[in-house]
Amino acid sequence: MPSDGSGQVVGYARVSAADQNLDRQLEVLRGVNKIFTEKASGKDVRGRPELQALIEYVREGDMVRVKSPDRLARSTQDLLGIIEQLKRKGAAVEFTDNPALNTDTPQGGFMLTILAAVAELERAQIRERQAEGIALAKAKGVYDRGPKLTPEQIANAREKVRLKVPKAVIARELGVARSTLHSALTGAGRYAKTEDERG
Repeated sequence: MPSDGSGQVVGYARVSAADQNLDRQLEVLRGVNKIFTEKASGKDVRGRPELQALIEYVREGDMVRVKSPDRLARSTQDLLGIIEQLKRKGAAVEFTDNPALNTDTPQGGFMLTILAAVAELERAQIRERQAEGIALAKAKGVYDRGPKLTPEQIANAREKVRLKVPKAVIARELGVARSTLHSALTGAGRYAKTEDERG
């Protein structure tokens, strides 16, 4: 319960697939004031409407109770981001299976600080590996391979845009990101030369 007794205890339970069962999580959340449940992958926080509703619902002094950290997030970075959002609302987080991470205790605060440092180290290592990979690719002359889309593909894409086909659909059909399609259509970036040649 919140330490001052002024807030609610709000539960959150999640399973990844529609055929999975929430019962074990609901059992440990019995007695909470309100509960949010959903069956959704934890990979994309934006794709979890019940979690977003919970964050919107909680108020100063509330306690969010979850069975374990992996029910709240799939990655350390996402977990820390969600906890930070809840802290900004004045709510604490309690994990029934991992009390060492409870945010309303000095130990929990310390552990979350360590997790944040580990997550930042992981991000730095990923950036370093990416930079090394790019440098090696450039040294081998394989990094800058030119435009992904041919002039014919770009011309077809322009025609589809003229016919009001959504750009997201066109990009998916071509197997490229929307940003790549946008660059091709506007003659930006690596497509600038192609555009010049097209006159």
